[in-house]
Amino acid sequence: MAQQGDGVRRAPLSRERVLRAGVALADEVGIAAVSMRRLAQELGVVPMALYKHVANKDELLDGMVDVVIGEFEPPDPDLDWKAAVRRRVLSARRAVLRHPWARQAIESRTRRTPAVLGYMDAVAGTFRAGGFSADLTHHVMHALGNRIWGFSPELFDEPRGAESPAPSPEEQQAREAEFAQRYPHVLEIAVAATQGDLSGVGGGCDEQFEFEFALDLLLDGVDRLREQGWTSRAARSAVAPG
Repeated sequence: MAQQGDGVRRAPLSRERVLRAGVALADEVGIAAVSMRRLAQELGVVPMALYKHVANKDELLDGMVDVVIGEFEPPDPDLDWKAAVRRRVLSARRAVLRHPWARQAIESRTRRTPAVLGYMDAVAGTFRAGGFSADLTHHVMHALGNRIWGFSPELFDEPRGAESPAPSPEEQQAREAEFAQRYPHVLEIAVAATQGDLSGVGGGCDEQFEFEFALDLLLDGVDRLREQGWTSRAARSAVAPG
């Protein structure tokens, strides 16, 4: 009987096991519901056992973000800088989409762990290897912002809330007429985005397409700056008051 018990004994607790269990729990219930007590219940241990591996919830979340970053795939070293950055960023996006809570966790983290710094260094290093100056690389990283982590703000997606009763055809027509008068340019792009079917407005855009469009736009733009030998000193001088 003792041997049978040994056979089904749980794997010993470790930092990696704690972090991966935290990721799995966040995938299931969302980041807001993750607590040290609930994670301990999932692992079948007392909460104090977790503190041997993570000092507090902040360290737990830092480590969970590191686990997600560990899923980012490095690009083929034979790719040119633009294809390599694109491949790296889109891999980050796939990982963040697999773990919907990760976006909020990444945005809330104030401590740069070695995994965070290592990823940022790899992205910056790709630009440097592609002929970008350190000066231009600095500004490119700012321009990319959170896109290096695989996400960006959704411009037109409306916040989720309680569903309102559908307006009558007359009310809808009156709303559209008022909207067209007050916000003609927003209406123009809404018509373009929905190909004229305004019933789709408010449902959000194709975020994957918009993400890749913005990423390609940025990479093409900074490529031109690289070719021109752009420097921040010259750019600032050009806009300095005379």
